[in-house]
Amino acid sequence: MICDFSILRELRKQHGMSIAELSEKCGVSSSIISKLERNQNVCEMETLFRIARSFGLTLSDFISLAEKRTSHLVTAEQYQSGDFMFDRVDYGNLRTMHAVAPAGAKLSSPELHRDDYELCWVLKGKMRFSLPGESYELNSGDSIQFDALLHHDYEALEESEIIIIHLKKGKRF
Repeated sequence: MICDFSILRELRKQHGMSIAELSEKCGVSSSIISKLERNQNVCEMETLFRIARSFGLTLSDFISLAEKRTSHLVTAEQYQSGDFMFDRVDYGNLRTMHAVAPAGAKLSSPELHRDDYELCWVLKGKMRFSLPGESYELNSGDSIQFDALLHHDYEALEESEIIIIHLKKGKRF
C-alpha cells in the first residue's frame, strides 16, 4: 500500500494546530511530524497510532485517509431476482441497486442483506412496499428508509424503476 501522509498537514490545520502543538499533544517529535507531512519519513505503527489518536481517529481510519486512492471504480453486476432485473454496484460501506420491474412483479425479503439501512426510491411507476404491520404505496419521486433486517416486500403496481441503497450501520460498540 502506498500512503500519502501529506493528509497529516490538512488534519493538523483543520484542528488549528502547529507542528509543535501536535508534537506536544501526541509525544512525537516535530521533525518526524514535519518529515511525515512531506512523505520523507517511514515510521513505526506506534507513532502513527499516537498521531491518529491526537485527532480522535483510529489507526485504520488515519491510514485509510493516507491511502493514495482518490476514487474507486467498479462495474455494475446484472442479475435477476423474481421478476425484478437489477444492476448492482458494491463499495465498502454502500451497495446501490437499480431495478426495473413489470406491473405485478413481487419480491419478498430481497437477498443481499447485511446489518444495513435500506432506502428505496421510486424513479418511475408505483410500488407497494410492506414491512411487518405497515404498508405504503410509493409513487414516482417517493422514497422510504428502514432497517434492512426487517422482513419487507416489494410489489410493482405499475411498470416501475427503482433505486435501492444499502448503507452499513455505524459501529455499535
